[in-house]
Amino acid sequence: MSLNVTELDRLAARYPIIAGLSADAQRRVLATGRWAKVPAGAMLFDDRQACEGFPFVLEGSVRVVKCAPNGRELPLYRVAPGETCIISSSCLLGHEDYNARGIAEADTLLLLLPKAEFDTLLAEPVFRGFVFHLFAERIADLMQLIEEVAFRRLDQRLAAQLLGKGRLLHVTHQQLADELGSVREFVSRLLKGFAAQGLVRLSREQIEILDPASLRRIASEGR
Repeated sequence: MSLNVTELDRLAARYPIIAGLSADAQRRVLATGRWAKVPAGAMLFDDRQACEGFPFVLEGSVRVVKCAPNGRELPLYRVAPGETCIISSSCLLGHEDYNARGIAEADTLLLLLPKAEFDTLLAEPVFRGFVFHLFAERIADLMQLIEEVAFRRLDQRLAAQLLGKGRLLHVTHQQLADELGSVREFVSRLLKGFAAQGLVRLSREQIEILDPASLRRIASEGR
């Protein structure tokens, strides 16, 4: 069977390790992988759902969150093009169901590699190294997240969240709360406090940063 060069090049452009696979492995990836276009806001997987395969994200992004029974979400990480989903990998390796939720943040194009082929590809040193290298990176990110949630006050985390995105942020209080794993009422109260101190100016779905230096001081308190 000949290779679909266009699809292979497209995949390798985002995931250079594909070019390092054997020709037979490349054929199997294209033959067994399932292409999917997912609209923004669509749920890709959820708690206690069986893991169907290993996703290669080529366009868009996937937000992975941990959900509480009361509906609150704690953002864990995002999967951008060229990256991998550690929870999908761990579910495949451990033969477990998902323990988080994945949501398409934008219109997303991905190639889903079935579990059987994922297992076979792990015999390829290039692919195995890729999976475990990103595994290590994600674990480090998650450890940092745990530290942020456990040891930093919400006002510190909110101040840090507002910085580095320019002077004008087009964002809702609910979106900020989701990013911080908090609730809108707490975030709104803190933002009003920041506004009263002259640090920000609030308007509908918009936050203007007036005093980034003071926000930076709040964000770095206790570090």
